[in-house]
Amino acid sequence: MTKSEKMDIKKLKEFMELVGKLKHEKRAGWVLKNVTDVETIAGHMYRMAMLSFLIDSKENLDKTKIMQMTLVHDLAECIVGDITPHDNIAPEVKHEQEDKAMEQICKLLGNKGPEMLEIFREYEKQESPEAQYVKDLDRLDLLMQAFEYEKRDKNPGHLQEFFTSINGKIRHPFLNEVAKEINQEREELIRDSDVRK
Repeated sequence: MTKSEKMDIKKLKEFMELVGKLKHEKRAGWVLKNVTDVETIAGHMYRMAMLSFLIDSKENLDKTKIMQMTLVHDLAECIVGDITPHDNIAPEVKHEQEDKAMEQICKLLGNKGPEMLEIFREYEKQESPEAQYVKDLDRLDLLMQAFEYEKRDKNPGHLQEFFTSINGKIRHPFLNEVAKEINQEREELIRDSDVRK
């Protein structure tokens, strides 16, 4: 690395502090539904990144890019917060706020920043197969998390709106099969709960 390419350590520390916020920032959708002990944004992104290991090598997908995308897709939330549909912020305004936040974050990384910004923007555009796969991972994780909360809190059916919002939207065949399995197990749990009432 030449002196001009050397990363500014103070800016890197600032980047680390911003990323660190996501380890504690709770996912707003669950908080709004009065779910207790909810996941953090970093926890959500971590499980998505772990699921990227499952990509079949026969598929024409860039596994490394997908893993990177899972780790940056919600990174802007360390500045703008976790904006939900309940916030009544138009999608284009949300995208604009998040893009500006990502520009700010990526400037802290010197010559490493543009690659991260490019990956984030690719996800936002939803035009590449990798971006679409990550969006499906995002939906699948939400589905699984809602199911886990319903089981944990012994309140099957309570988080129906999350299942409704995802219904039919997971396009990747394998991830769709996983979603169907989650839904099937949840329906059994709801039936068992109704029988006991």
